[in-house]
Amino acid sequence: MMNKSEKVNENMIDKDAPEEDLISEVVERENAADGIRKQQREDAYNAYVKKVTPTYNTPLHMVKAFAVGGAICVAGQMITNFCMNVRGMDQMTAGRWTSLILVLVSAVLTGFNIYPSLAQFAGAGVLVPITGFANGITSAALEYKKEGQVFGLGAQIFSIGGPVILYGIFTSWVLGLIYWVVKLVGAV
Repeated sequence: MMNKSEKVNENMIDKDAPEEDLISEVVERENAADGIRKQQREDAYNAYVKKVTPTYNTPLHMVKAFAVGGAICVAGQMITNFCMNVRGMDQMTAGRWTSLILVLVSAVLTGFNIYPSLAQFAGAGVLVPITGFANGITSAALEYKKEGQVFGLGAQIFSIGGPVILYGIFTSWVLGLIYWVVKLVGAV
């Protein structure tokens, strides 16, 4: 006859087990009635979560995001300087060409599946500048192109960028309205 401590040891959860085994332990003890099996289910679940949860080195991610985002901004400034100094454009025209070139390069890099790898490495460093918006639009277009021109590309291309455009325009309208009212009152 087994005593209670031998029975508990027999049913212990191996926290180093593969993910599939941990999931099956959780499912097996789903409707556990006794406290020991409930605790084992909780232990199996916690072991699974600990195993699949990625660990991050936040300072390293911050440095990578800063370096890559800064490099994109430096590249943009170099394009602007080239347009102004070599091509003789005024600042507004050079800025427009810079935006156009950065969006084009981002879209091409997304098409060749290079931009997602860069985003995996640098995180928010590549998502904050204008290139991140271009990547969002291009990746949605590539994802839904199999569904056709109208129901794929046409319907889904702005699934990521649409809310950004919508809330950007709405926020601009609200701020413009506030400015107009403040100007009518004479505060500005």
